[in-house]
Amino acid sequence: MEFNFIAIIVAALVPLILGFIWYNPKVFGSAWMRESGITEEQIKKGNMPLIFGLSLVFAFLLAFFIPFLVIHEMGVYGMTEGQLDGETTKAFLAEWAGKYRSFTHGALHGGMAGLFFALPILATNGLFERKTWKHIFINAGYWIVCLAIMGAIIAGWK
Repeated sequence: MEFNFIAIIVAALVPLILGFIWYNPKVFGSAWMRESGITEEQIKKGNMPLIFGLSLVFAFLLAFFIPFLVIHEMGVYGMTEGQLDGETTKAFLAEWAGKYRSFTHGALHGGMAGLFFALPILATNGLFERKTWKHIFINAGYWIVCLAIMGAIIAGWK
């Protein structure tokens, strides 16, 4: 069972790279600022090294968890407590290991994680914070796309 740390590192960079694109004023940035009630002056006053540094730390935490969502063999590892030398486990892995390790399959599961985890969490927060649906969908859309790309990288990179 492969656990590719290079893929984890590359996937952890996706939220920052995609964020630069997604929240660019020419894409969704202007609408996001308007819906968030944030001005450019407020953004410029932020401690950007701290914000980007912590964002990168959180992206690494997320990237380390994604294999459990997109690599099905991780479930076998968990069920056997890491003991992969049993005959049943060996037979199962011989037949199924790597069968669903593709960029497409990873993107599917990553996107599903965004849709079924990120969207409900962000929507719940947004409703209580009295944010608009536009605001919620801008942020949720970002995480759905982000997790799909991260899942694709982690599942497909061999």
